[in-house]
Amino acid sequence: MAAPMELFCWSGGWGLPSVDLDSLAVLTYARFTGAPLKVHKISNPWRSPSGTLPALRTSHGEVISVPHKIITHLRKEKYNADYDLSARQGADTLAFMSLLEEKLLPVLVHTFWIDTKNYVEVTRKWYAEAMPFPLNFFLPGRMQRQYMERLELLSGEHMPEDEEELEKEPQGCWPGMGLYREARECLTLLSQRLGSQKFFFGDAPASLDAFVFSYLALLLQAKLPSGKLQAHLRGLHNLCAYCTHILSLYFPWDGAEVPPPRQTPAGPETEEEPYRRRNQILSVLAGLAAMVGYALLSGIVSIQRATPARAPGTRALGMAEEDEEE
Repeated sequence: MAAPMELFCWSGGWGLPSVDLDSLAVLTYARFTGAPLKVHKISNPWRSPSGTLPALRTSHGEVISVPHKIITHLRKEKYNADYDLSARQGADTLAFMSLLEEKLLPVLVHTFWIDTKNYVEVTRKWYAEAMPFPLNFFLPGRMQRQYMERLELLSGEHMPEDEEELEKEPQGCWPGMGLYREARECLTLLSQRLGSQKFFFGDAPASLDAFVFSYLALLLQAKLPSGKLQAHLRGLHNLCAYCTHILSLYFPWDGAEVPPPRQTPAGPETEEEPYRRRNQILSVLAGLAAMVGYALLSGIVSIQRATPARAPGTRALGMAEEDEEE
C-alpha cells in the first residue's frame, strides 16, 4: 500500500488555518478537492523535507516545494478543482491569476514584511512567538530580507517602508509608486467579478478561489496598525462574506492562534507538543555550551588530545536525536 501524501505548511494564527500565503492557498485547494493529505502544521521550516514551506511529500517519496507544482501534482492524482470549467473560464482563471500576482501580491508582501509598523507589531511578533528557540532570533529577519529582495526585483528600486509613499501617483519615478492605488483597483475588480455568487465560477470552488481566498483572508484577518488597503477590502462586503463563507465551510475547526493553548486535546492537530521537551533541552544545552566555551577560552579548563573514543558516542547521540525528531 502506498504511503499517504504529506503536506508540510506554516501553522495557523489570526483566525486562519495558516498565516503564510502559499501554505494557505495549497491548504485551501486541498480542502476544495478533498485530497487525502496528512497535514503537518509546523512553525519550523527546517522540519520540512525541503527546508521550506509549504512542501508536499508524495506517495512515492518525491518532495515538491513550489505551490503551483504542488497543485499540479494534486491534479495528476485526480484532485482537480477545475475539472468542470469551460475553456472561457480557464482563460479567465489565467487572467485573474496574473492580475493577482502583478497588482495584489507586491502590496501584500509590502504590507506584512516591509511596512515598519506592520512588520514589527504583527508579522515579526507572530513568527518570533511561533518559532522554536533559537530560530526565532534570526529567521524572521532573514525572511524579511528575502521579501525585500523580491520586491526590489519587482520595482527596480528600493521600496519605501510606509504605505503613504506607495499611494502616490507614478510620475516618472520608480515603478513601485502607485502600487497601493493599483491594488485597490484590483480588489474592486474582484468584487465586481464575484458579484452575488458563492464562488467566482458559480456554486462550486475552483483553483482561482483558493488563491483569491488566500490573498484576501490574510489581509482581512490580521490586525494591522497600518492598513489602508485592509480598510478598503472591508468596505467590499461581498468579498468579506466570501472569505467568511469559505472559512466556515472548509475550515470550521482551524485557525487556532499561535502559540497553542496549554491544554493538550487528543487528536492529530497537536503535532507541536512532542517537541516542547526537546526545545527546553536545547535551551539548557545552549546555556551549557556557552559556559563551557567561556571556561575553555579563559583557560579554566583545558582539553588533552587523548580522547578519541568519545567522538563515535557523540555522533550516535546526534543521530538518535534526529531520528526522534522525524
